[in-house]
Amino acid sequence: MRQARSKLELFLKEQPENYILIGDLALTNMGLGDKAAAFALSERAIAANPIEKDAIDGPIPIEVLARVAAQMGEPDRAAAALQKLLSMPCYGALGEAAPITPALLRLDPMFDPLRNDPRFQKLASSAPKVENK
Repeated sequence: MRQARSKLELFLKEQPENYILIGDLALTNMGLGDKAAAFALSERAIAANPIEKDAIDGPIPIEVLARVAAQMGEPDRAAAALQKLLSMPCYGALGEAAPITPALLRLDPMFDPLRNDPRFQKLASSAPKVENK
């Protein structure tokens, strides 16, 4: 995992605004237990590609933040990010085939630390909103 971090840091020097690399580096630091770096990089990824600028891919860094927050013991930040993601149509950080949905929240082990949080339980049990035309 440390080797992955070193490689990602090298790539990021060449592409400092690449929010995907920044997010991957945030998740790598999360895996290594570096909470401060993981959150700093998550916030940097959000700033590099804000929703206001990119409605399609802008949510991806927010999902990274939600995953980092869930794993690093910050349930308030995780719940707020997940609430935001569930309120909009978007692709997921894992690709367009895996957007954040209540069903994904129930199954994804990265969110296991949140299972007993009432806010998370509400998000994971909510039905998807369907627009009537």
